[in-house]
Amino acid sequence: MFQNLDYVLPILAQGFVTTLWLTLASFALALVIGGILALMHVSPAPPARWAATAYTQFFRNIPLLVILVLFLFGFTALGIGKGMASWIWAIIGLGTYTGALVGETLRSGINSISLGQAEAARSIGLTFGQSLSSVILPQAFRTVVPPLGSLFIALVKNSALASAVGIIELSGVADQLQEDRNVSVSIWTIVIGVILFYLIINLPASYLIRVAEKRAAISR
Repeated sequence: MFQNLDYVLPILAQGFVTTLWLTLASFALALVIGGILALMHVSPAPPARWAATAYTQFFRNIPLLVILVLFLFGFTALGIGKGMASWIWAIIGLGTYTGALVGETLRSGINSISLGQAEAARSIGLTFGQSLSSVILPQAFRTVVPPLGSLFIALVKNSALASAVGIIELSGVADQLQEDRNVSVSIWTIVIGVILFYLIINLPASYLIRVAEKRAAISR
């Protein structure tokens, strides 16, 4: 049932490494985009709020696969980023898509802080930016640790779609192994191997999220 496991696991490990760095790079980009969007959502300037809402609605209502195809094939067809490596486009696609979700999560965290605290910050002379950085954001971040962790785990799984645009990550490597006629490999060997490697990422991530959530709860 699990024949050629010694052949399959090293190959899947290469895809695992690609999945890991692809996820980490995309999530870092998503945090930057989401942070900017959250600040725009709560900005006193209406154009900033409108732009953030438009961005969020666009990416939340378009399938991720369509976003990846749009970035890699659509933009390059227009001459934008022509010759740029496909993995860069994959990071941009995954990051911009997840960034919209991160932005909504951070916005919800900011809105969960009572209005009285913002008013108290203004009453002692803090500007909008100072009240955000010193009063609102530190408290808001503690409330969004669990949903941000869930978004990270979802991104690990969403990274499998990158294989559709030519990125040979974990799922892409599994597809190649399944189609390889030069060696007899059970489909169960491939499936179990893929599951194990995804669990290697997601189980420690889930544990760290729970630890961070407990620490955030204690510090409130």
